[in-house]
Amino acid sequence: MGLKTYRPITPSNRYKQHPDFAEITTSKPEKSLLRPLKRSGGRNNQGRITCRHRGGGHKRQYRLIDFKRNRRDELAKVLSIEYDPNRTARIALIEYPDNQRSYILAPRGLEVGATVSAGENAAITPGCALPLSAIPTGTTIHNVELKPGKGGQVARSAGQSCMLSNREGDYALVKMPSGEIRKIHTKCYATVGIVGNHEHEQVVSAKAGRTRWQGIRPTVRGMCMNPVDHPNGGGEGKSKSGGGRQHLKSPWGHTKGQRTRQKYKGSDKFIIERRKNSKKRSR
Repeated sequence: MGLKTYRPITPSNRYKQHPDFAEITTSKPEKSLLRPLKRSGGRNNQGRITCRHRGGGHKRQYRLIDFKRNRRDELAKVLSIEYDPNRTARIALIEYPDNQRSYILAPRGLEVGATVSAGENAAITPGCALPLSAIPTGTTIHNVELKPGKGGQVARSAGQSCMLSNREGDYALVKMPSGEIRKIHTKCYATVGIVGNHEHEQVVSAKAGRTRWQGIRPTVRGMCMNPVDHPNGGGEGKSKSGGGRQHLKSPWGHTKGQRTRQKYKGSDKFIIERRKNSKKRSR
């Protein structure tokens, strides 16, 4: 994975940084693992916009990803590394001995021709899935389950990873990408390695058109709106008492930095250390 830069012969090329797709081995996805993907435009089942700035963009098809890795103790061969328009990570097409194929998240270092497996006796190599009870402490992992058998939910985007720091009885202490330390049952599965495409955060679109291709519409500042449309709207000119010069708020009145997590939540008992405390200590 690398970044491709361009000669600044146009304004859009001056700061443009795109992935070079050097790790991609094929441009044709597996047809049996494709499903139709209908766009919602940010609207819920009642037709109301619940996620703003969504709409348009190129047509996509959804790739079925195996987040559960249910086939235990079977070696699968990596056939290709592919691009997935629905996620920042790359995906790997694997094939089992009975010719069944599936997609998994492609970790860093996984190459075509390698073998991966899932189970308690799987090797500690990138792409292999094991329960937390069988993974050595200090190993970097991704696609971590929060409930046994539910499938991986944590650390699935490009460049993300967790670290298995310790085990206490039936629970393992896992350091999340945010720095939070959380207890997860040792029966939960996780995949060894770091999610690939780690340079994704350095990609620069450099022009509005490429953002529109991705289905992202323009964002208008709240202070440019009317009072009926946004808490920061209104005011004659740049007024200090109104018109966006007050504290920043969301359209629903939440102030900037306000916590939206429920005050009492059942999963609080599994959180050993919050992410805020870990950041302060690291400074």
